[in-house]
Amino acid sequence: MADTTIASPSVSVAGRRAARSQLNSQRIRSAWLFLAPMLLVLAVAAGWPLLRTIWFGFTDAKIDTIEEASFVGIRNYLEWVDYGDGTGEYFGLLAEVGWWRAVWNTVWFTVVSVGLETLFGLVIALVLDAQFAGRGLVRAAVLIPWAIPTIVSAKMWAWMMHDQFGILNDMLMGVGLIAAPIAWTASPDTAMWAVVIVDVWKTTPFMALLILAGLQMVPGDIYEAAKIDGVHPVKVFFKLTLPLIRPALMVAVIFRALDSLRVFDLIYVLTPANEETRTMSVFAQENLIQFNNFAYGSAASTLLFLIIAMITILYLKLGRVDLEGRR
Repeated sequence: MADTTIASPSVSVAGRRAARSQLNSQRIRSAWLFLAPMLLVLAVAAGWPLLRTIWFGFTDAKIDTIEEASFVGIRNYLEWVDYGDGTGEYFGLLAEVGWWRAVWNTVWFTVVSVGLETLFGLVIALVLDAQFAGRGLVRAAVLIPWAIPTIVSAKMWAWMMHDQFGILNDMLMGVGLIAAPIAWTASPDTAMWAVVIVDVWKTTPFMALLILAGLQMVPGDIYEAAKIDGVHPVKVFFKLTLPLIRPALMVAVIFRALDSLRVFDLIYVLTPANEETRTMSVFAQENLIQFNNFAYGSAASTLLFLIIAMITILYLKLGRVDLEGRR
């Protein structure tokens, strides 16, 4: 007699779950297999130099005596020097006013520049997402500032902001906004703002591109339904568009924040040797190369890495963004 036993639904569900789990495991193994060459290259190109930098931060290394460096503990970070008369003083990176000034400059620059770039990038992305003639040409034109190398942008803007020959002062004086030329990159009051202006001009297209990619993924049916229901466009933006593009917006912000926290080339070219704009990267480079204090510069580079890592982890923790960009 033929067997007419039918598998119970629970057994069928368990089988499907086991098959799905096995498939996920295979996908994970395949992903690691494909990622292995890249991880190996990263370990050699980035991991080893990072470990060497951390090590040099605990030594007395100089540029010409790197191989003869000796371990000195945390002296480069913090050291108490006793003067023998009952008094003493802390020395080291954590006790140096110049370092904390560089930290403040870096954080201030990052918050202001990324904030402005996010705002302007969102506006530009909304414009580029609309339907109009020549939209493709406008999208390509918007990316021109971002495509220009940072060194070229810095030198170009340095001439435009020159207090004697710059076109920026000439234009502002022509419309009556200023009465006399301003030394944008030399004045303590305007040096950091000059750097922010150049960075916003150059990097806003990058933000707009990332935000536009998020806008392109928003279903058009949502807007049609909102239009039929008579929802005001401003309410549609804050209640529909902004929440839906939140993952893309957060990714764009973290990418730009990481780039801004380690800014070097723009400030080094536009405002060299200026304490008002010296960032952590510039501080580290000066000690590594110019002042021949390789160990001290390595310690500064290590702290820069730790600060960036902590800010990134905190940002992702507060935003609760997983690997797929979902909230």
